[in-house]
Amino acid sequence: MLNLTETAGNAVEQDFYGKLIAIVGEDRVRRNELLSRHTTFRIGGLADYFVCADKEQFASVVWLCRKENMPYFVIGNGSNLLVSDAGYRGVVLQLTHADDMAFAEEENELRAHVGAGVRLSAFAKEAVAHGASGFAFAAGIPGSVGGGIFMNAGAYGGEIADFLVSVRALDRQGRIVCLTAKEMGFSYRFSILQREELFVLEADFCFQKGDAAAEKKKIEELAARRREKQPLEYPSAGSTFKRPKGHFAGKLIMDAGLAGLKVGGAKVSEKHCGFVINEKDATARDVMGLITKVQDTVQEKYGVRLEMEIRILGEF
Repeated sequence: MLNLTETAGNAVEQDFYGKLIAIVGEDRVRRNELLSRHTTFRIGGLADYFVCADKEQFASVVWLCRKENMPYFVIGNGSNLLVSDAGYRGVVLQLTHADDMAFAEEENELRAHVGAGVRLSAFAKEAVAHGASGFAFAAGIPGSVGGGIFMNAGAYGGEIADFLVSVRALDRQGRIVCLTAKEMGFSYRFSILQREELFVLEADFCFQKGDAAAEKKKIEELAARRREKQPLEYPSAGSTFKRPKGHFAGKLIMDAGLAGLKVGGAKVSEKHCGFVINEKDATARDVMGLITKVQDTVQEKYGVRLEMEIRILGEF
């Protein structure tokens, strides 16, 4: 017997799929895409749609999703993200990783214009090659420029807020807004983008000019430190927890005797206890179970509730 509801649903889905293709092209839309392919945790179920868009197409995809009441979520490089085993019912939208960088050198300054989809590490290395001083820390951060701005990413005493001048972003209504660095409300691992649900399209930076050779050497030194102290040989989302005021998350976890603690395939790294790693085919449920155990134990022992730095997508 013909199921009219199911037939109508399939027709609506096919129509939406066709509209996505009309915006970005058939090669940039995937249905039932495993999100584990797009996160550094290598974890995550199926997304109904995975769409790659450049910054000119981005607003049109967002507008379509809003018009069709289709849930959507924007990701960068998937480096700070844990996706549910059940995946995501809607559109996961990613800005393409284009080589969208331009530099203008002045007497003592270097100005840069960069697209949000560019890898932050690639941007940092190119900026340093042009003489940017103090930006070497960013060369080891695995996210996108947009994601780095969103989270005010930082390491080794530096952060994005130190160098950002302005951004052009898209709001939930599909409008382009321009924000200065002051208007970004930066603080530790926070920007106003998180509260207002704004999506970066492109940004302007300003650096003091320095010794390019010395900055390149610093990149190499920091990379060596990361290899020595961080479990880069395993999939992870980087630092799992934010730094609690007056403490270091990794030390609290280590002092609580949790190094090497496992739940399923997820494990607290002995190399750096601030990292939860995907040691062997971990599920999102494994990771969340381990995170909860760590949070509860540290709170019980030290009265500190560790706050997650990673973002969560989907139902748990």
